[in-house]
Amino acid sequence: MERDGKAPDGPVALSLTASALAERLRSPAGFEALSPLAGVACVHVELDDSLAWPQDVPPAPCPVIAVADAALPMVDVAAPSEAAAAAVAEAVRANPIAAMALVRLLRHNELASVSDGLFAESLAYSALQHGAEFLRWLAGRKARGKRAGDEPDAPEVLLHRADDCLRVTLNRPHKRNAYSAGLRDALCEALALALADDSIASVQVEGAGACFSAGGDLDEFGEARDAGVAHASRMTRSAGALMHRLRHRVTARLHGACIGAGIELPAFANRVIAREDAFFQLPEVGMGLIPGAGGTASILPRIGRQRLAYMALSGARIDAATAQEWGLVDAIEAWR
Repeated sequence: MERDGKAPDGPVALSLTASALAERLRSPAGFEALSPLAGVACVHVELDDSLAWPQDVPPAPCPVIAVADAALPMVDVAAPSEAAAAAVAEAVRANPIAAMALVRLLRHNELASVSDGLFAESLAYSALQHGAEFLRWLAGRKARGKRAGDEPDAPEVLLHRADDCLRVTLNRPHKRNAYSAGLRDALCEALALALADDSIASVQVEGAGACFSAGGDLDEFGEARDAGVAHASRMTRSAGALMHRLRHRVTARLHGACIGAGIELPAFANRVIAREDAFFQLPEVGMGLIPGAGGTASILPRIGRQRLAYMALSGARIDAATAQEWGLVDAIEAWR
């Protein structure tokens, strides 16, 4: 069976059975045809008898979507329903290059070390920062820009030590703890301190104000002018890499909005505790980007490649109960 979700313009969402998809991918011409460059944004695969994916068939260049719970090798996106699958396909059609970069990165990171995964994520993110999809999103956004008095005279990260526990608090509540360059630098300094001091047995990471973190500071988006320098900067000063090195000592306590970096970084922690009001979202593909704070390395082992792709491509909001069911958080607790 074969049909397409053709729209007036842009690449299509093609529907194929698993066996028909395998047959196409065996052919070099068929493989090349399943790409945004050839007019195909994604494939909605209809699962059939071909669940034992042939070993000689390469993965598709574009995202492969299915309504499925099982982590089938040919599937990039496990959607919970046909309606959700259709929504993912439309989101992919809107930013097909970012979507293709995401699923191919997740295939790579599924087999890579965290260090190699962070390296690959940064390369892909840097490339997309200079791509047409992100530049289109940026042009359509009315940036407010920084103004005098925007930042109160307070540390962007607060530290409090009690015995052998270090509490690290993101402290930009007026900006919903948006992850800015300044916040990143302060967080890296706090994590480096914990790494250097073996007497710190545990690190508690939390956020001040209404939420843990609403993600990247949009007022800083588009400031990177040199992709190589941006990549080198992420590799030199990475809160995600430091969090991963400290992971056995870190507990993250999350509440309210946990968007983008607001879940990508905590996912590195050994234990993630969420309040009932916490929700989780990865909106970057909708901006023509991919998660860039380490999420393709941190969230991946927690919930698997197919669910992570669903979160990132759909931009869907995931509540605390679902996050616990998936393994994105380890417990739900109440606190003031």
